[in-house]
Amino acid sequence: MPENDEQWNDGHRAFLQAFMARSTLTLEEAKPLLAAIQTAYGTIHSELAKTKEILPEDITEPDFNSYISAANTRISPFDLEIRSTFHQTTRQRTYALINSTSDPIIQLATVHTAEEISFLKRVLDAMFETYNTHRHEVMAITSMQAMRLHKPSDTERRETQNGTETQGSVGQGLKMVEAEKMLKTLVEEGWLEKSRKGFYSLSPRALMELRGWLFETYNDVDDEDDEDEERTPRIKQCAACKEIVTMGQRCAKRSCPCRLHDICTQNFFRMQRSRDCPLCKTGWTGDDFVGERAAPKMGRQGRRRSGGGSNANTSRITTDDPIHLENSDG
Repeated sequence: MPENDEQWNDGHRAFLQAFMARSTLTLEEAKPLLAAIQTAYGTIHSELAKTKEILPEDITEPDFNSYISAANTRISPFDLEIRSTFHQTTRQRTYALINSTSDPIIQLATVHTAEEISFLKRVLDAMFETYNTHRHEVMAITSMQAMRLHKPSDTERRETQNGTETQGSVGQGLKMVEAEKMLKTLVEEGWLEKSRKGFYSLSPRALMELRGWLFETYNDVDDEDDEDEERTPRIKQCAACKEIVTMGQRCAKRSCPCRLHDICTQNFFRMQRSRDCPLCKTGWTGDDFVGERAAPKMGRQGRRRSGGGSNANTSRITTDDPIHLENSDG
């Protein structure tokens, strides 16, 4: 595309540079940015910019979309694309700069050490394997749970020694302070988000960029722990919007893979004749959750072990150990 193309000017360049620096944008975040760009360069409101300063409230969604479209035309030869998705709880549309071809874990390795990538892979495994079971589909992890993953497990070390290591499974691990810093960095970079209750989960940007990798990595693994139950995929899509669900509602029937975002349920069931699961026809309760609300809840003292003497100590079981709780449920 020629440099003098009227569809691409210094304003578009400034927008793309700002977007790349942020990695993600919402319309509200983009409004002051575009207002400053249009005041300085003029693009859509060029005539208005000659007479007054462009204000954030002057920026419309079509204005924003026109910049996105122009930027995508320019970056597509580099296998980059600006995509969007709705936040699973707020319904706010988030735009992210996505590498459309390369492995996202390799992409992260360009800015993080092998030890940090190994830690991230363990965190993802915990989210989508350890804390993603038939009973408790949490798909999130607390700070305490993440800190326990600062070093590789004995199994990982044996796989490395046997020459069967996979991407992100090598190294001696991180110090706990380094793991804590890495979690904070992943939030700042837009890969993770932290809830008010302290759970880390994948951000909208991560769900867009890691989408294919998540399906490939976690939906092809045999689950030996659930032999008595009909096997369902670990990564599931909303029956309404078809996006990945890590926060929302699930069918009351454990073997049924139907999931819905909270923000999708109202419109979805408005179109149905009854409030039943569209797959298995089980009544939809609205009280069976996916995400941090699915984490088991216990009092501070947890459950006491049976027996007397030195074995009668309180066993402190909290939501930081949901699998322990599951085993206690029998």
